[in-house]
Amino acid sequence: MRTIQTAEITKQIREMCIEANYFLSPDMKQAIEKAAETESTEIGKHILGKLCENMKIAGEDMIPVCQDTGMAVVFMEIGQDVHFEGDYLEDAVNEGVRQGYRDGYLRKSVVGDPLIRENTKDNTPAVVHYQIVPGEQVKITVAPKGFGSENMSRVFMLKPADGMEGVKQAVLSAVKEAGPNACPPMVVGVGVGGTFEKCAILAKQALTRPVQEFSEIPYVKDMEQELLRKINETGIGPGGLGGETTALAVHINTYPTHIAGLPVAVNICCHVNRHVVRVL
Repeated sequence: MRTIQTAEITKQIREMCIEANYFLSPDMKQAIEKAAETESTEIGKHILGKLCENMKIAGEDMIPVCQDTGMAVVFMEIGQDVHFEGDYLEDAVNEGVRQGYRDGYLRKSVVGDPLIRENTKDNTPAVVHYQIVPGEQVKITVAPKGFGSENMSRVFMLKPADGMEGVKQAVLSAVKEAGPNACPPMVVGVGVGGTFEKCAILAKQALTRPVQEFSEIPYVKDMEQELLRKINETGIGPGGLGGETTALAVHINTYPTHIAGLPVAVNICCHVNRHVVRVL
C-alpha cells in the first residue's frame, strides 16, 4: 500500500492547469508546425503561420495560448493500492484548479448553476472522472476544454444496422455542422459503444491521445485515417477560411455495447487541444 498526500495532488494540478494553458503539448505543437509546412493554399498557410506565431508568443511571454482557458476536465487513474491522506480528494483537485487559475491569471469561465449563471470566480468546480486501475501509481490528465469547440460536439444514438458507415456519416455530419465554430484545425475525438454517457467520455478521452497515434485495432485505425482524409477534403480549412487542413487527427475509442444500440459521440476540440499528463 502506497500513501499519497492530497496536498501533492493539489500542487500537481495547479502546475498542470498553468502548463496546459501556456504551452501546447509537444504532439500538438509538432502537428501544427508540420501542417504549416505542408498546407498548399495561401490562406490556410497564412492562418497556420499565425497559430505558430501565437504559440511562440504565449510560451515566451507566459500568457495563455487562447483567451478561453476552458473548464478544467481532470481524468484520475488511481492505482487500487494507493491510499490518500489529507483533504477529500475532489476538494484537493478543485483547490489545485483554483490555485492554477488564480496564480496563472487564467480566465475564470465557470458558473455555479447552469441557469442562474453566477460566476464562481475561480473556475471551479472541475469535471473529474475517476478510474480505479491496478498498481500503486496515480495518473493525472488535465485537459481544459474551451466551449467554442465543446458546443459543437454531438451524441448520436444509432441503430446497429447503421454499422460502420453510419458511424462515419455521424462524424462527418458533426464536423461539417461545426465548420468554423470549432476553431479549426481541429482534433476530433470519437467514442463508439457503451451507453449514452459512456460514449461521450470515450470521445473526451480520445482527445488526450497523442496526435497521430492511431488505434491499435486495425479496422479502427483504418476508420481514423479515412475520416481524417474525408474531413480535410471538406475544404473548411484553418480558421474556417478554406484550405486542406481542417483536422489534425481523428481519434476513435470503442467499448462493448448492447445488442440493440450503437451509441456514437463526437467531441471536437480546437487547434490548441490542451492536455497535460503526469504520473505520481
